[in-house]
Amino acid sequence: MDEAAIADIFAAFRPVRCRRMFGGYGLYAEGVMFGVFVGERIYLKADAELARTLEGEGAEAFTYERSGKRVALGFWSLPEAALDDADAAAELAGRALRVALAAAAARPPERRRSPRSPRPR
Repeated sequence: MDEAAIADIFAAFRPVRCRRMFGGYGLYAEGVMFGVFVGERIYLKADAELARTLEGEGAEAFTYERSGKRVALGFWSLPEAALDDADAAAELAGRALRVALAAAAARPPERRRSPRSPRPR
């Protein structure tokens, strides 16, 4: 799947920007990443409520192995039915975007580091 195919899936949602990352893409709208495309699958950022909904529709959690342990990042696959239903994909993407926006708002602002003074020689 390429960027054009991803844009087609979310055409009823809004324009989606794809940024290359980790051999796939980060999916962005309104300046936040609401999904990822990895291993030929689209995953959406989910809170507990959206995760339950997605799981009920046959979605799977995105996990990977690190240091012998499974790590989950809070992303769930877009259900197969939504790949062919623009309205369903748009509704789920909208929910994922709301989760991503809430997470971004909850993060503390980045601290700006002051430039260091040159060291005396």
